[in-house]
Amino acid sequence: MNVEIRIVDSLKGKALFATKGMAEGSVIFEEDPLVSCQFSWNAAYGYKACHHCMRPLETAQENARRLTNNPNIELPYPECCTTKSHEVVSCAKCGELFCSVLCQEAALDQYHKILCLQTHERNNIHPLEQLNEAWKQIHYPPETSTIFLIVRMLAKILQSSNKDLAQQQILGFCHRSINEEAELAHKFLGAKFADQLTLLHNLLLAAIPKEGIEQFLTPQGFQSLLALIGTNGQGVGTSPFSQWTSRALDQNLLENEHLALEKLIDYVYEAMDTHSGSFLNNEGVALYVLQSACNHSCTPNAEVCFLHNNHRLSLVALKDIEVDEEICISYLDECSLNRSRHSRTKQLMENYLFACNCPKCQAEAGDPDVTSEEEMSDSD
Repeated sequence: MNVEIRIVDSLKGKALFATKGMAEGSVIFEEDPLVSCQFSWNAAYGYKACHHCMRPLETAQENARRLTNNPNIELPYPECCTTKSHEVVSCAKCGELFCSVLCQEAALDQYHKILCLQTHERNNIHPLEQLNEAWKQIHYPPETSTIFLIVRMLAKILQSSNKDLAQQQILGFCHRSINEEAELAHKFLGAKFADQLTLLHNLLLAAIPKEGIEQFLTPQGFQSLLALIGTNGQGVGTSPFSQWTSRALDQNLLENEHLALEKLIDYVYEAMDTHSGSFLNNEGVALYVLQSACNHSCTPNAEVCFLHNNHRLSLVALKDIEVDEEICISYLDECSLNRSRHSRTKQLMENYLFACNCPKCQAEAGDPDVTSEEEMSDSD
């Protein structure tokens, strides 16, 4: 491994450090998640993804036609599409789709035996279906997480041949005080829906077996799991069209062919923006052991990528990294990183309960304690 997790101190806790030097642009490590899951609304809107790894199941052309609402779009260079439609399989009992037999077997081995619904049970009254509908009414797009990450975590423990180890994997993520977890759980649901905590808890209790996971199913245990996925969940995005675009543009084309391809790509993206807005990817969330040990910095030296167009995470160096240097990512998006120190601090405190002390924040420590919006209002 190019990295190792170290305990820094009681305040900061875990951190990820490089065990060898790495050049800018290199892949620091790759890892599959402990669990992952597509967002509920994303699936409901027709974004077809593997039930296990979130690999797109549409071809690039099917994806472009759906997102533009134009059935006449023809994409050249079909060999650049990474979707292998002939390998897609479905569960004989519940009908869930998988990108390959390997993914279907992995899901069955890890959690799907517990969660698989018989086809005749799909009647909108099964507890899992009720939980999904309740969650959708609480967590509208743009989605940031899903309660089914918790469902799969618990099912994975139940199916594990070593339940103690499976539970320790879950407990190995960041834990906080009871009051902090309560604050994060309510923030995760949103103030408007904080009173729905009991409803979600009761639906979860009805949806899965309880023996062997009792500690996670108490009101406090459930609250802790919500806090865990709220602070450690990593967004996952996959797209057949973007993969096709990259591969098509990388071909050795004549100049006129390249210009024609760029014109087509621009047209498709503009049409997508008109019909579908900014929601273009299969989207979901996952829990990663190594990635979760990466602390935040407003000047990160690494970023998360999904180079394989599934839930396998690649951490890529944004600059040269020295041996024993801490590897940091940004918990904020690029737009938020460009805002004032006070705005960044406010967002990090609300969502993660810590104040950043990275070099950028230290350098801006003397700046006024106003948000970017307040600064703009004052300048007006």
